[in-house]
Amino acid sequence: MKKTKVVGIVIFLLLSAGFLIPQKFSMPVEGASKSSYNSRSFWYYPWGKSITHKGVDVFAKSGKAVKSSTDGLVLFCGSINMGGNVILVLGPKWRLHYYAHLKDIKTSLFKWTDRDEIIGTVGASGNAAGKQPHLHYSIITMVPYVWRIDNDRQGWKKMFYLNPIDYLEN
Repeated sequence: MKKTKVVGIVIFLLLSAGFLIPQKFSMPVEGASKSSYNSRSFWYYPWGKSITHKGVDVFAKSGKAVKSSTDGLVLFCGSINMGGNVILVLGPKWRLHYYAHLKDIKTSLFKWTDRDEIIGTVGASGNAAGKQPHLHYSIITMVPYVWRIDNDRQGWKKMFYLNPIDYLEN
């Protein structure tokens, strides 16, 4: 068998395996419920520099535990301008779980995190400084869902952003 064919088969098997891993979700903010967020905040316009809100903000007291909403591998933890202290976890189905505005980060790079494991705390870092403490939570798919594109503002980006509320309310 040619080397390129073997590499192609290995890549296909790895991609397929990512979709076969079971996906279970938990509310990422300890003690939060449906009343802790606005169920219509996903894809809300206008939303500051990001133009459209591509996640959900779960409000809680500063320092409240943030747990991983699903099993996954921590790909990034650190600070960025808009998100402040953030964590990015690669979970099942090749989905990235983005946790932003954290007060503290309690995980490390390339660590496997289990669902319900504490990875940080609620805060108001980044462009949330001076605002009510909350966790901004987004789910981004690495495999584009092109059928989700529409004529909404930034509607082409809907192929990458999934509504986390759909997963938290099930």
